[in-house]
Amino acid sequence: MVSNSLTFALGPRLLNGQDEDSPDEEPGKEEDDTEEAERGSIHEHQEENEQTSLLPNRAVRPGVKAIYHTHKRLSNYYNSLSPRTQATLDFLYQFWNPPLIGAVIGAIVGLVPALHTLFFSSPNEGGYLNAWLTSSIKNIGDLFASLQVVVVGVKLSQAMLRYKKGEQSGNVPWKPFTIITVVRFVIWPLISIPLVWVLASKTSVLSDDPILWFAMMLMPTGPPAMKLTALADVSGAGDEEKMSIAKFLTVSATSSFAPTSSFCAIRAMTDFV
Repeated sequence: MVSNSLTFALGPRLLNGQDEDSPDEEPGKEEDDTEEAERGSIHEHQEENEQTSLLPNRAVRPGVKAIYHTHKRLSNYYNSLSPRTQATLDFLYQFWNPPLIGAVIGAIVGLVPALHTLFFSSPNEGGYLNAWLTSSIKNIGDLFASLQVVVVGVKLSQAMLRYKKGEQSGNVPWKPFTIITVVRFVIWPLISIPLVWVLASKTSVLSDDPILWFAMMLMPTGPPAMKLTALADVSGAGDEEKMSIAKFLTVSATSSFAPTSSFCAIRAMTDFV
């Protein structure tokens, strides 16, 4: 929970750093374009996509207008605050992300006995939400990793098709790739393997379980996580940037196969001897 909260709190700022450094708009421009922005917001909410409402426009338009005007009032109130207060609110708002919200909801459900029974007990014992809500959420969570692999594959296929057509398909900068590869595949193994060996052989901190030692040695090692694709979607990255991330994950996973396999083979040979 801590790792995911920090990732989704600091990640969008790192991905969209160039947007934060852009110059501010003219003070009177927003007031002059109020009606145009409202029409654009309504049109955006009415575009046909997976979130399009099935209700007629007469029912959707009042709700969209209410959301827009509420957002406008909150923005005006936010702009009236001091720069220090705005910076503090921006920093705190970054941590209000889906992983933290899910962790808070999970803690409330798990710590309140009535809710714990309602969500996790069998229907005969009062778990009226277990059969449909809890099981559905569990299935969605189990599909997260596999869906991310599918998304990466689709983006990689799109990048290859664009590359063949001579279009921009995203590139992998060699400097970040080199730094990440060296840190994850060289520096962290040099730290984790001796550290776990010292804890296992010289102290009684770890249990007498070689599989546990082996897993702890490999924990810091490996390619970047697939959550980068989810981070790109949450931060609103463009298609070209998503394709670059897909290429980066593919190259990182391919380059990690050889050293990881060699380490596993050496460990297996050592255990056999």
